[in-house]
Amino acid sequence: MLKEEKLPAEARFYRCTRTAVAAFTHVLCIAFTVFLVFLSRPGSSLFSWHPFLMTLAVSHPPILPHGSPVRKFAHKTKGRIHWVLQCMCVTCAIAGLVVIVHNKNVNDKPHLTSWHGLLGLITVCVIGLQSVAALPLIYHPLAKGWSLAKLKRYHAASGLVTYLLGCATLLLGLCSAWFTAAVSDYTWYLSALCPALSALVIMDQVSRTYTAKKRLQS
Repeated sequence: MLKEEKLPAEARFYRCTRTAVAAFTHVLCIAFTVFLVFLSRPGSSLFSWHPFLMTLAVSHPPILPHGSPVRKFAHKTKGRIHWVLQCMCVTCAIAGLVVIVHNKNVNDKPHLTSWHGLLGLITVCVIGLQSVAALPLIYHPLAKGWSLAKLKRYHAASGLVTYLLGCATLLLGLCSAWFTAAVSDYTWYLSALCPALSALVIMDQVSRTYTAKKRLQS
């Protein structure tokens, strides 16, 4: 057997840096979710369930090629974990939407009066469509005439768009009167770092991973 070619020092440093940034992103998202739990105190009011559920729905990053805690697991195991997280995401997103709609009805407030509300509704719809569109990856006969490799590329691209929509909605939510009144300026900037950094890391890893695969296949 041929020995694996050793990567240059610059390439190893770059790979280690990407892994460290991705790992830090996971830790930051967990810390942000825990912070929102303490801030919103789910159960203290009807509205309190909305930020809690929506944070659970969109704050966790997907399984990444670099830096993910499960990256060394078997492909089938990672697929199952991904589906569990996706089901949790869809459930929390729909529940969070139902809560805020009911809360506005109870308090006789108008719906969809902010960019956060409009983009949030679009994001929830896209999350649902993304999940349904991913079914052919499990039941390949549903997509006759489509190769599994092409389905994975489209799924990754649409998943990236969906996650960016979620991050944008989360950022707009941080601009709401409820959040800005509950935190200081420094805390707000630290909180905004979570969706912003997650979006950048995932854009980088997804684009580079599938670009590299395309080069290898060409």
